[in-house]
Amino acid sequence: MVIFALMIAMLLAMLDNMIVGTAMPTIVGELGGLDHLSWVVTAYTLATAASTPIWGKLGDMYGRKGVFLTSIAIFLGGSALSGMAQTMGELIGFRAIQGLGAGGLMVGVMAIIGDLVPPRERGRYQGIMAGVMAVAMIGGPLVGGTLTDHLGWRWIFYINLPLGAIALAAITAVLHLPKKRSEGRIDYTGAALLTVGITALVLITTWGGNEYAWGSGQIVGLGAVGVLALAAFLYVERRVAEPVLPLHIFRNLNFTLVTAIGFLTGFVMFGSTTFLPLYQQTVQGATATNSGLLLLPMLLGMLVVSLVAGRVTTVTGKYKIFPIVGGLFITGGMFLLSTMDTETTRFTSGLFMALLGMGMGCLMQTTMLVAQNSVEMKDMGVGSSSATLFRTLGGSFGVAILGALFTNQVRDTMTERGGGKAAAITSGSAQLDPASLKLLPPPVRDAYTHAVASGAHQVFLWGALISIVGAVAAWFVKEVPLRGAVTKPADGDAAAAETAAPIAETV
Repeated sequence: MVIFALMIAMLLAMLDNMIVGTAMPTIVGELGGLDHLSWVVTAYTLATAASTPIWGKLGDMYGRKGVFLTSIAIFLGGSALSGMAQTMGELIGFRAIQGLGAGGLMVGVMAIIGDLVPPRERGRYQGIMAGVMAVAMIGGPLVGGTLTDHLGWRWIFYINLPLGAIALAAITAVLHLPKKRSEGRIDYTGAALLTVGITALVLITTWGGNEYAWGSGQIVGLGAVGVLALAAFLYVERRVAEPVLPLHIFRNLNFTLVTAIGFLTGFVMFGSTTFLPLYQQTVQGATATNSGLLLLPMLLGMLVVSLVAGRVTTVTGKYKIFPIVGGLFITGGMFLLSTMDTETTRFTSGLFMALLGMGMGCLMQTTMLVAQNSVEMKDMGVGSSSATLFRTLGGSFGVAILGALFTNQVRDTMTERGGGKAAAITSGSAQLDPASLKLLPPPVRDAYTHAVASGAHQVFLWGALISIVGAVAAWFVKEVPLRGAVTKPADGDAAAAETAAPIAETV
C-alpha cells in the first residue's frame, strides 16, 4: 500500500510537464501571453530543480513522512491554483508553486523507499518505477490532449487533485517512520546560494540560443552569477554545522561516479526524447499522437531490462555489470539513431530506440540504487536529492546543447539545399508544426525534411560521443556489497534477522 501511494506521487511529478505540453496552444488561445509561453514550463522546472536538494535535507533533519506530505500538499495547491488562473502571469506564478512541491515528490519517493527497503531487496521495485516513467511519457500527451479536447485545459491541473488526495490518505494511514527533530539550524545561506546557482544554470540552458545569443550579455552575466553563487555555496557548506548538501558524500568514489553517470544519462535521455518525436513527425510523417506511441519500443526496452536488472540484483547482489552494459547500449543506440535519414523506416528506427531503451533500463534505477548504498542512512535524503538533481540538470543541459546543434544544422542544411528564401523560413525557429509544414511549397518542404534529418543526425551522433564518457566511468564503479544482503552463516535465523533489521527499524 505504501509503494502504491509512492508510485502515485511519482506519477504526479513526472506526468505534469508531459500533459501540459499538449495543452499549451489552447492555453495561449484563452489567456494570451504568447511571448511568455516558455515560462509556463521554465517556472515549473526552475522551482523543481532549485528545491530538490532542500527537500532532501529537510527530510533528513525533521523526518521523511511529514516533509513528504507537505510537498504533496504544496503540489496540489499549485495544481488547483493553476487550474483557476485567469492570466498568463498568474499561471506562471502558480506553476512555480506546483514545481516547488514537485521537487519534494521525486526525492521523497526515492528516500522513503531507501528507508524502508534495503538496497539488496530494492531491485524488485525497479520495474514499478520504470513502469511509472513509461506511463508518464506515453500517457501524458494522450491524457493531456483528451482532457483539453473534452473537458478544457484547466482539467489537466485538476486531474492531479483526486490522485494526490489518494496518495495523501494512503501515506497518512499506512506509512510509519520514526519521527525526528534535529537540533541543528537549517542552512538558509547555503540553500539561498544553491538556489541562485541552479536558477542561473537552468536559465542559461533555457534561454541560450533561443531568447538570447550564447555570447550575449544576458547569458554571460547569468554564467558569472552562477559560478560566483556556486563558489560561495561551496565555501559556506564547508563551514556550517548542517549543510544543505554535505560535501563529504562526494568523497565516496561510487557516489561521485554514479552521480556523473546520472547527469550524462539525463543529458542523453531528455535530448533524445525531445528530438525523436520531431524527426518522426517531420521526416516519417507521424501525427503528434502517433509520435508518442512510436516511442513505445524505447520505453518497453527500458521497462523489461529494468525488471531483469532489478531481479538479478536482488538475487545475486551484483550490480556493476548493469552500468557498464547500459553505457554501451546507450552509446550503440545513439550511434544507430545517428544513421537515420529520410528513407529510414519506422520499424528500423523502432529497433534503434529499443536498444537505447535497454541501456536506459540498465542505468535509470541502478544509479540511484548505488548512490543510496554509498551514503549513510542519515544522509539518505541528500543522497537521493543529489542524484535526482544532477540527472535533472543533465536533462536541461542536454536539451539546450543538443537543441543548439540541431538548430544550427537545420539552418545550414536549409541554406545549402533551398537557398536564402528557404533558410528564412527557419530564421525564427528550426521547428515547424505539421500544419505549417503542409503549407510549404514542395521543394522547400523537401529541403526542410532533409534538414531535420541532418539535424537529428548531429544530435544523436554527439549524444553517442557523450555516452562514451558514461560507459568509461561505469568501469570504475566498485562492487560494494549492498546493505541488507542475505548472508549464509551457520545460523540461518540470524541471517534472516540481519536482512529484516533495516526494515524493522523504520516500519
